Amino acid sequence: MPLMRIPYTAPLPAPTIIPRNATTTTGAIAALYDFLSAPPSPRLTHPAPHNDQTILLTGAGISVASGLADYRGTNGTYTLNKTYRPIYYNEFCANHDARKRYWARSFLGWTNLNRAKPNAAHSAVKRLGELGRLSSVITQNVDSFHPLAHPSLPTLELHGYLRSLVCLSCRNEYPRTAFQTQLAALNPTWAAFLAEMLAAGALDTEHPDERRKKGLKTNPDGDVDLPEAPFHTFRYPACPTCLATPPLLPDGGRAEVRVDADGAWEAGATAGVLKPAVVMFGESIPGAVKEAAERAVDGASRLLVIGSSLATYSAWRLVKRAREARMPIGIVNVGGVRGEEQFFADVEGDNTGRWGMRCGENVDRVLPSVVKMLEERSSGGPRDR
Repeated sequence: MPLMRIPYTAPLPAPTIIPRNATTTTGAIAALYDFLSAPPSPRLTHPAPHNDQTILLTGAGISVASGLADYRGTNGTYTLNKTYRPIYYNEFCANHDARKRYWARSFLGWTNLNRAKPNAAHSAVKRLGELGRLSSVITQNVDSFHPLAHPSLPTLELHGYLRSLVCLSCRNEYPRTAFQTQLAALNPTWAAFLAEMLAAGALDTEHPDERRKKGLKTNPDGDVDLPEAPFHTFRYPACPTCLATPPLLPDGGRAEVRVDADGAWEAGATAGVLKPAVVMFGESIPGAVKEAAERAVDGASRLLVIGSSLATYSAWRLVKRAREARMPIGIVNVGGVRGEEQFFADVEGDNTGRWGMRCGENVDRVLPSVVKMLEERSSGGPRDR
């Protein structure tokens, strides 16, 4: 059965902090240091090839300091738009009007992501890799900050990436920046509205109240919500590869790619639809990605979750896999985490972080400090043991 990306929307319980002193920032730093510097656990069911390394699994929380919103609150539910329902893969593929609505909102929301950059937490991850503490990174994020920040540290983008589009017919990728330029040319009225929002500063923040004051409401898939907007007027381009050479259909016939005089995709075409190169809700994660993620988990001796509520099964199952291999689990996340109680069920009361740790701190407050301590240890400094 294919692994699909489905959101978990039930409220999550408050975290149980482990060890107890990790309720403070200082205690959380100490616990994370012990977690990352501990020798391999003798409980591992299959000692990893790189048995002194940690695999990192990240979610939206690590990108908050870059100016991107973490859309779930402390109990794991959506906070920016409580009635939000993301577009599903089948809806996007089958419905021309749904694609118009998606691309109109994404056209406005893309600007903030395109301007954002990796933050200090991403730099700390890079340094952990250089210190030999990390084997690789698996990220649920689609912002591409990890590969930008640490190109030498292997990164698996579990849910794809927004930097490109992929054609549903020919599977060729197309740069999002070029696509954005085409959207602006095809939709001058929308482009003028975007310029107005930029001038008003509505896209300078992702705080919902501030955006609402300036006419925008943000949603968790990187777009903006404009309930009264005339989405039916929005146009989007066809795949240039399919337009130049229409692909073959399963029955052996040649597909038809219809465009208007300006190059916008027209209803009735049988190919040439571009979608973001992300795994949409309801879409199957490619088998090769699923298997690569499993191999990455199996190749480490402990797993650290940063900035994720594990609300999608594709991420949660990887932590479950690590748990079944009896790996120590660490979690740094402000809010609740799906099913986290089972990950720490057998952690001893005298544990200082070695057998598992859980804190509710912002990653940018703890990870750089832990990196500094590990650097001192590697150089024989004050924390050397």
